[in-house]
Amino acid sequence: MRISLTEWTKSGSPWVWLNAGAVTICVIMVIGLLSLIAVRGLGHFWPADILQAKYSLNGNQSLVIGEIVESEQVPAEQLRDAGVIVPDGTKMMRRDLMKIGNRDVSGIDFTWVLDSNLSERSYPAMLFATERREWGNFYGYLRALKEGDTLIGQYAGYDKTPEYMALWNRFEASIERALSIRKDIYQIEKHEIGAINYELERLRLKQRSLELKNVVDPVAYTSIETRRNELNTEYEGLQQSLIDLYSEINRDSIVAEISNGQQIDIAVAKIVRAFRPNDMGIAAKLAHYADKIWEFVSDDPREANTEGGIFPAIFGTVMMVILMSVLVTPFGVVAAVYLREYAKQGFMTRLIRIAVNNLAGVPSIVYGVFGLGFFVYFLGGNIDQLFFPEALPSPTFGTGGLMWASITLALLTVPVVIVATEEGLSRIPRAVREGSLALGATKAETLWKVVLPMASPAMMTGVILAIARAAGEVAPLMLVGVVKLAPSLPLDANYPFLHLDQKFMHLGFHIYDVGFQSPNVEAARPLVYATALLLVVVIALLNISAVQIRNHLREKYKSLEM
Repeated sequence: MRISLTEWTKSGSPWVWLNAGAVTICVIMVIGLLSLIAVRGLGHFWPADILQAKYSLNGNQSLVIGEIVESEQVPAEQLRDAGVIVPDGTKMMRRDLMKIGNRDVSGIDFTWVLDSNLSERSYPAMLFATERREWGNFYGYLRALKEGDTLIGQYAGYDKTPEYMALWNRFEASIERALSIRKDIYQIEKHEIGAINYELERLRLKQRSLELKNVVDPVAYTSIETRRNELNTEYEGLQQSLIDLYSEINRDSIVAEISNGQQIDIAVAKIVRAFRPNDMGIAAKLAHYADKIWEFVSDDPREANTEGGIFPAIFGTVMMVILMSVLVTPFGVVAAVYLREYAKQGFMTRLIRIAVNNLAGVPSIVYGVFGLGFFVYFLGGNIDQLFFPEALPSPTFGTGGLMWASITLALLTVPVVIVATEEGLSRIPRAVREGSLALGATKAETLWKVVLPMASPAMMTGVILAIARAAGEVAPLMLVGVVKLAPSLPLDANYPFLHLDQKFMHLGFHIYDVGFQSPNVEAARPLVYATALLLVVVIALLNISAVQIRNHLREKYKSLEM
């Protein structure tokens, strides 16, 4: 049966297909975006093979060693304008971005090379790469291993032989030794000395407080001085242990040969890991890949955030979102309950609802400015005057920190929770309330035992939306607490354990800092993708957790709706 175009349009089918097409396009775009981020971010951790080749440019020839990072086609005219000799008749040429490392020697660790000018390409099994704590990656050949000034092994050839493997195994053992000593150093510096410094600071503040209160009792000052002397004695012992450990860790060094034949001394203590990707099988590369990803999510950053991990940023993001959720939920629910259950439904109530809806659309930077002015300078400054006068002029709460960032984001997201909770309350039938009251329950009992449990899934919906917005916000955090690098986590073993006054790192700000403030753009670019993917994963996990709680509450209180 044939129908006319007018009848088909009136049937609504075109709009169904239009909506389905729009949804399909959105899904494809989201999947495409996530795939791009995943491929470019996760691909950074794969141990790429190291190329060795001769490179000719304008009659000059040199040996280059490095990884091919990316390739692109460029117009020949552009190369000619740059002074490159290009064969006649050539319109486009491929050039490769090569990561050559050795920034401490050449001053750069990335360079562009013309693919057609590379010759005698090879992937020698002896070529090795090291990740260093400073100056980025190093590429070259292992020539010797030294303990202090004593040479304990050397090799001058370019073939993989038992003699070379013995030297390599000693090198790996030396790295493991250095990493073990570094763990001991970290334990002393970060935990033991950190705890002593924290207690010394508390003693200083306690003494200052006594002075401000004009306390003249010598017993109080004597106890402080006695404890300070004990801590100083412990500190001196730990300092001597550190001196011994640093002497041990700096014992070993290697001699490595780079592409121009120059031999470089490298302290083993500065090496994070060394590997020979050209000689690794698929299993070894997968193990290396897993180790790198684990380092990325569990370690501290290094090299201006372009190397190492981002665990402090993950921790700061999750901690801030949890605190924000704890703060925003009761305030949003109380406001919604008052507007829906108790407030007289008139002009003023409608005006308040309009104001709440408009607040949801205020730019986040405005909340950041408000948080800086009201929470940090006004509230924080007065708190310091009242409760922490001994610390002044150094601010305690009168500067950005975890608490003010969480409160600012709670203020930013509270309209979302209010609207979602009100919607949930409005969907509860009036007969349910009347039935509860008819059975003898008070209005408060009806609210707590009937209405709020039934509206709890809507409350969780508001919290989910709040988490989704707050976790990705960056602009307000730049004003109220987030920093490029936080030396310590806001949660530790020192009283009061959770330090709400401390500054913290955040994944969103980390992406901004690495992507736009890094001195080494090419090295930082893959980490931008990797961190963005991790931020999406963290937000997804937080939302999934909230959705699971909402579904549990929905099933639990389903019987009340029947």
